[in-house]
Amino acid sequence: MPVAPFHLAFPVDDLAAARAFYGDLLGCPEGRSSPDWIDFDFHGHQIVTHLAPEECRAATTNAVDGHGVPVRHFGLVLPMEDWEAMAQRLEGKVEFLIAPYVRFKGQPGEQATMFFHDPAGNAIELKAFADIGQLFAK
Repeated sequence: MPVAPFHLAFPVDDLAAARAFYGDLLGCPEGRSSPDWIDFDFHGHQIVTHLAPEECRAATTNAVDGHGVPVRHFGLVLPMEDWEAMAQRLEGKVEFLIAPYVRFKGQPGEQATMFFHDPAGNAIELKAFADIGQLFAK
């Protein structure tokens, strides 16, 4: 069954920085835009950056596998080779909140993950599974 694309809108404090980050660094094609927002193709999903500086703030964290995971975050589950390529692409270009690593090693749900902020402080997680069947494993 094909996955339905999701739509996510979130605040940013600088549209030019959002365009450079999502468009140039992450490679998301730009869709429609206005002076107050830009939408991007986030691997087949629609994300929209809305200019709302007063809503930009750091997320609190919860402990997961010994790391402080931002409670408010979004991201993608990529194929492993795409995840590895993105980790290399981002190295030295973002400050990782959680550097790329494999968590839950040897347990159900073992996954590669990384966390970083966009320029407005929105937390993003990119993850991958060697076995996608582990996505919802208990």
